[in-house]
Amino acid sequence: MRIAINTRFSNYAYEEGYGRFTREVSGRMAAASGGTDEFLFVYDRPVRSGLPEGPRVSAHVLGPPARHPLLWKFWYDVRVPAFLRRRRADVFLSPDGLCSLRTRVPQVMVIHDLAFKHFPAFLPKWQQAYLAWHTPACIRKAARVITVSEHARADILRHYPFAEGKVEVVYNAADPAFRPVDWGVRQAMMDKYADGCAYFVVVGSIHPRKNLINLLKGFSIFKKRQRSNMKLVITGRLAWQHGDFEEMLSRYAFRSDVRLTGYLPTEAMPALVGGAYALVYPSLWEGFGIPLVEAMQAGVPVLCSGNSSRIPRFGCRKYCGRRPTGDECVPLPLNHDSI
Repeated sequence: MRIAINTRFSNYAYEEGYGRFTREVSGRMAAASGGTDEFLFVYDRPVRSGLPEGPRVSAHVLGPPARHPLLWKFWYDVRVPAFLRRRRADVFLSPDGLCSLRTRVPQVMVIHDLAFKHFPAFLPKWQQAYLAWHTPACIRKAARVITVSEHARADILRHYPFAEGKVEVVYNAADPAFRPVDWGVRQAMMDKYADGCAYFVVVGSIHPRKNLINLLKGFSIFKKRQRSNMKLVITGRLAWQHGDFEEMLSRYAFRSDVRLTGYLPTEAMPALVGGAYALVYPSLWEGFGIPLVEAMQAGVPVLCSGNSSRIPRFGCRKYCGRRPTGDECVPLPLNHDSI
């Protein structure tokens, strides 16, 4: 079988959620095949790093770089169909929530979440409009839709009931590199990131959906009540709409106890997470929340928000006070005075 995979997100300078997922899945599929299948990794810009190991793997660059909805449309509906036809692909796997509307090749599309439906204000209007129109069209076009949790599946079917029978759940997994660390590593991480003190760690890029302003308020309450020297280490790049967070941090009473590491490479994360007192994850909405699994696999306690993929199917009034709709919770955005 000749399998084409949309690997454009694994080629970004910052390897985050989609990128890590794409790299892990494409690489493991190629390795597990043992040469039985051929893999065509499709990029939208020159490849930054080496291909995953495995026989019969090749990289193909289809420009121009798709950085805007107009270019997304051109890439998916012009460049990709021509490539799939030319290379006689048997299937096209697209792990970023979109697929081509102009190809006859069977497609498997991965939808990680529908955050754009729940928090439209967090995206530019042109991006929101594109996703609002193309997501249902892509679901109709795809032969199969994969998602990463039962909560995400229920959310997809609530908004797009016509997808019933097409959506399947394939759970994410943590990198084996996340495992309990010894005291020497813990002390090294505390010395490096927290002046030798114990620390909470936050993993993820900085944007409104990560709910970091409320986290700062909660950390302030913790510091006042406990009079602790613990630090808060936030690791991730400044993504979008981060101005409010930066403004609050600039006048934050405990600014000296908050450390921003910026983006850290993937290989640095197991030690940083493994050395933490606990991982804090107050996100407003997640299809899965892989940092939670990584932390638990490393034996690190988790403090997380009670919403989205972590809510039991019987509803969540008991946990977060919000009214369930059907058998699922519909979280409401927290405002800056929630804590």
